[in-house]
Amino acid sequence: MSDEPAPPPLLRTQGLVKTYSGEGAPAHAVRGVDLTIRRGEFVAVTGPSGAGKSTLLHLLGGLQRPDSGSIWLDGERVDSYSEARWAVLRRRRIGVVFQFFNLVSNLTVADNIELPTLLAGSNARQARSEREKLLAELGLEGKERSMPGELSGGEQQRVALARALVNHPDLLLADEPTGSLDSKGTREVMRLLSRFHQRGQAILLVTHDHRLASAADRVISFFDGRVADDATLGAGTGGRGVSSVLELKD
Repeated sequence: MSDEPAPPPLLRTQGLVKTYSGEGAPAHAVRGVDLTIRRGEFVAVTGPSGAGKSTLLHLLGGLQRPDSGSIWLDGERVDSYSEARWAVLRRRRIGVVFQFFNLVSNLTVADNIELPTLLAGSNARQARSEREKLLAELGLEGKERSMPGELSGGEQQRVALARALVNHPDLLLADEPTGSLDSKGTREVMRLLSRFHQRGQAILLVTHDHRLASAADRVISFFDGRVADDATLGAGTGGRGVSSVLELKD
């Protein structure tokens, strides 16, 4: 038996709190959340609108700052990082996909995907190589010179997914990635997420759709800013979840 200590979880939070102040009573979006995500794990966070799911994801990606609590990435505390350090972290170790794609409208598909790689320090040849591999993987060959507005919603989300994965991040954060897609686009995106997960990609998926959540290894039910339930799905359940998504009708 090895005496070496177990490696830290990929992501861990302790006592995470976020409150929004404005007119009227403060809105408690995240209330003391403790969360752990292991390497290669596919975790879905589900719950009703307004439960605080997206706020939680934004805190984990450094897009918002917690009022209190801690965030640890691979054993290193990161919640006090500056915006510049978080930007570097997102380029290199945390990929983010949003509901409305957030592509740069005046850049081609190729430029949108290559941009994070170039910003992370890769040369043009490396960026092009990674982009070509992902476009082939995601069924977007021939779309390199297209502008985002020329693509369908499903195609735009696949480009956004390629952009998020181009630097091989440790963790992919996906915030309602199928929320603005039809059933065909939903099937495409969920099939791809499952494929990358099977290759060892850690994913945190925020969704209000329990059918999509059933594709994950673990489903966290979020309600009123708190974890109401944290259930590990049985062996093979994730596969059945993917099948149920793929059976969605147009």
